[in-house]
Amino acid sequence: MNDKISVRQICFILIAYNAALKLIIYPTASAVACKNDLIIPALIDTAAQTFVVWAVAYLSSKTDKSFYRLLTDAAGVWVARIIYFLLGLYFVLAAIVPMVEQQLLVHASFYDTVPSLYAFLPFFAFSLYAGAKSLTVAGRCADLCLPIFLACLAALIIMSVGQGDYSNLLPAISQPSGVLFGSALSSLFKYSGGAFMLIFMGRYKYKKGDAARLTLSCAAGGAIVVALMAIFYAVYGSMTPSRTFLLNDIAAFFPAVGYVGRIDLPLLYAIDIVILFAIVLRVQAAVCCFCVVFGWERRAVYSAVINGALLVIVLLSNNKFTQLYEAAVKWFWIPSLIFAYFLPVCAWLLRRKNETKSV
Repeated sequence: MNDKISVRQICFILIAYNAALKLIIYPTASAVACKNDLIIPALIDTAAQTFVVWAVAYLSSKTDKSFYRLLTDAAGVWVARIIYFLLGLYFVLAAIVPMVEQQLLVHASFYDTVPSLYAFLPFFAFSLYAGAKSLTVAGRCADLCLPIFLACLAALIIMSVGQGDYSNLLPAISQPSGVLFGSALSSLFKYSGGAFMLIFMGRYKYKKGDAARLTLSCAAGGAIVVALMAIFYAVYGSMTPSRTFLLNDIAAFFPAVGYVGRIDLPLLYAIDIVILFAIVLRVQAAVCCFCVVFGWERRAVYSAVINGALLVIVLLSNNKFTQLYEAAVKWFWIPSLIFAYFLPVCAWLLRRKNETKSV
């Protein structure tokens, strides 16, 4: 495994990419399910994801082996290949919903009329090229994306934080606990940081304190999402479920918009760049898995196959996003629970088994 990535770059991914994809449709979906308690499921999922990220990061302080190496030593090469192949498929499936969300965001924000589906095809040219690049390149992209993301979000918060009525969020925890925990479970597929930590494991050099840095970065990404969701509901109140895209609508009542026009659109353009790299990271992770499984370093071939499959899915799901999202909410929490939560915890058992063998 020649892909190397630094802890700093992983921290940037956990902050920027972790937050960017959750700011498209997730706030509205959570408002539909939980009304003024929309931030409660986000807090639950953020806590769960942060714990798993800490678990894998702390494990990296105990061993410098990759997750694949741990699997191979504990269960054999064929079991390791099967699990890694399924992990690669998980990353491919995890790219579908955010990819279509980004398509709809671009159509709603940057076009006066609904464009042809062909207007989205350049995304696949970008994904085909970037998806064939190593995690080292992905880390360098994260170095560029974090300052862009933070600067744009800071501007959006400044433009929107004073326009909300925060009494809209009261009374807190007014929804039944079953609704809140059910929403947290169904939205678990949005929180896949644990699966990425498995891919990063063994590819960075651990230093003292890195587990805390990675954990705090994951928590910071989740806190950004929670804060913007709270502002979003404060601005729109009971109308929030009718506002599909937080990024497109949160600054609509900033006073300067009425005089100058949509001055928030350049910020949205810049954030969309971060969203693109966050989506492509899923393709890159899948390519890394398949390279390990098949022992064939032809990233361009894997990227072409993955993007071809994603293109077919986009064509088949055109104008059917509601059904696609409902299916993801209903079922995709299951593979997410397995690959982003169960497997990272099992990695500790693999290490213990390896230690037992070596005694």
